[in-house]
Amino acid sequence: MVPAQHFDKPGKSPFMDMQLEPVYADEGGGGAGVRIDPGLQQNLGIRYASVRRQDTAEGFDAVGTTQFDESRADVVQSRVTGYIDHLYASAPMQRINKGAPIASLFVPDWLAPQEEYLSLKRGGMDASLLEASRARMRALSIPDGLIASLDLTGKVQTHVVLSSPETGVVSELNVRDGAQVAPGQTLAKVAGLSKLWLIVEIPEALALSVQPGMTVDATFFGDPTQHFKGQIREILPGISATSRTLQARLEIDNPAQKLSPGMLMRVRVGGQRMVSRLLVPSEAVITTGKRSVVIARNGDGRLQPVSVTVGNDVGDETEVLRGLNDGDTVVASGQFLIDSEASLKSVLPRLEGSTGAGTSSPTSAAAVASPAAATYETTGKVEHVTAKDITFSHQPVPALGWPAMTMAFGKPSPDAFADVKPGQTVHFAFRQSDDGYQLTKVEPAGGTK
Repeated sequence: MVPAQHFDKPGKSPFMDMQLEPVYADEGGGGAGVRIDPGLQQNLGIRYASVRRQDTAEGFDAVGTTQFDESRADVVQSRVTGYIDHLYASAPMQRINKGAPIASLFVPDWLAPQEEYLSLKRGGMDASLLEASRARMRALSIPDGLIASLDLTGKVQTHVVLSSPETGVVSELNVRDGAQVAPGQTLAKVAGLSKLWLIVEIPEALALSVQPGMTVDATFFGDPTQHFKGQIREILPGISATSRTLQARLEIDNPAQKLSPGMLMRVRVGGQRMVSRLLVPSEAVITTGKRSVVIARNGDGRLQPVSVTVGNDVGDETEVLRGLNDGDTVVASGQFLIDSEASLKSVLPRLEGSTGAGTSSPTSAAAVASPAAATYETTGKVEHVTAKDITFSHQPVPALGWPAMTMAFGKPSPDAFADVKPGQTVHFAFRQSDDGYQLTKVEPAGGTK
């Protein structure tokens, strides 16, 4: 509660019901950082890691999303005016095999040319007239298979079944049973799944470093063991106003159809050359919002915060551009516990308040003397009175950051404040001295001395 107050021997705290924490001479401000007992380090679960330089592929990590390959999508259209007699595909995103029926189309305009052809054939007309009749039927988009069936069976066919040109899914379905269709109208769109597009979101800061042809290794978030490789085919123009990312597009093989459109992928974009980087574990870097900090271990075993400039992530490691050297040792876990321990000893600055790399803030004599001269006031209830001190249950003291609590304050002399009795509510003032906190004034809460 009072880290600035020091004692020359162990014992019970005069301020709280707890034992004093020993602080040894070599843990003071004689060196940069703080020294923590090895047993305490083990209890805190502190792990260390070495800063190392490594040649890595020029690249970065990103996130991608799978989409249908629109360049391979097939459309099913009507070439004639007709009516949907039966719709086999019931809804969009339905899986379908190559050659499977999509819709049965009734075409009443096919009836007359077929009847004419059969009449010419029954009348024994010459081959030239029959061939002209066949050409007319082809001009009306009657399939050759239906004309051949007409020759064999002699029966008029007015229905045609439109089938899927590829195995995939019905990505669009624009008609329903009984609907009239016109020539050129798209009934459905079939998208294949054997190949997909992967749209990679490139951070704006890395937009200038991305080029077509860069290799991509993508893994599915749900199963990191599955790898899908490819090369960036094109960079899409424009930066997203919401995510501030640039989109790169590539084609990936999906022969087993394990991937579906809309899946989120973890992407590693690789460069064309190797780059030497200084790397630390990503968990060792603490980002405060304005800067990045690591806890480094000095040669004498002391720990201190170091401000660093970080670059790109390389797997589970982060590139360090400034602040560390090859071979330095940093704390990989337990950083915040170290910070708390150091703050209690007034050796390390708070990580958020440190102004420079490896800067310590030892308490100067002027800084210690200033709080001792300050006077603080609050209101409380008298709990116990002795010749040495008075115990109050007092209200918070914002200037010291104290909450409401019960503690004892020393009297300037044994006969001081003789009228103060337990149970009274008083307003009192105190200041810090070498012997703790000494009372300078005690008066009833109403103001009468």
